[in-house]
Amino acid sequence: MLWLIGGTQESAVLARDLVAQGIDCVVTVTTAGARRLYPDTECCRVWVGKLTPEAVSEFLQTYSVRAILDASHPFAAAVSELAIATAVELHLPYLRFERSPVEGVAPGEWVFPSVEALLATDLLINERVLLTIGYRYLPLFQPWQDRAILFARILPSHEALGGAIAAGFTPDRLIALRPPIAAPLEKALWQQWQISLVVAKASGSPGGEDIKRQVAADLGIKLVTLARPALAYPQVTSDRAIALDFCRRALAQ
Repeated sequence: MLWLIGGTQESAVLARDLVAQGIDCVVTVTTAGARRLYPDTECCRVWVGKLTPEAVSEFLQTYSVRAILDASHPFAAAVSELAIATAVELHLPYLRFERSPVEGVAPGEWVFPSVEALLATDLLINERVLLTIGYRYLPLFQPWQDRAILFARILPSHEALGGAIAAGFTPDRLIALRPPIAAPLEKALWQQWQISLVVAKASGSPGGEDIKRQVAADLGIKLVTLARPALAYPQVTSDRAIALDFCRRALAQ
């Protein structure tokens, strides 16, 4: 069976491709809400949870995993690192399916390698900041609650909401929406909160990176982008046909 690391729009498309070709797969996602993205069939099973190095061996045995297709989010570095290490240790074929980046840097856009690098500057001081980088990064901004007016957009889940509130965000400065978000809604939200600076991830078009660039330019709002983690993937493609061919060949061995 193929292990498809999911949780993204492109992984859902790949899962449907695999089902159409009769390729058995188990998809891993971290939230129950993500389950609905995938086909409900015998040859496509969905495992919900967070795999750890201690649990991955049992997972591989339970589902008789013979190859790995990693279509996780570009910023889900931990699961990719776990999958790569597992593939190397057990000699399993591994392919990273990477969503295409949005090329170049927009005029007036700042790019930082990490949240820590951004917070080492004074760029956010006295700004009305919208954070669109996920709830896991929000605790890093807790010391900044008195230095800037911080808002956050998070996924609509109990875990995300609890994490944001624990990081010092009040309900009136939070909005829970699942991407993709159309440009008119993005623009209306920024205007409603009188945002002056947006912090986003370099997560490609599926994550709305191109739309954020467009809206920032239209409204004259500063845009800060966090670069993707630099991982040494053994094999990478953004081509669905290549990914499907990899799956067929790997499982035929």
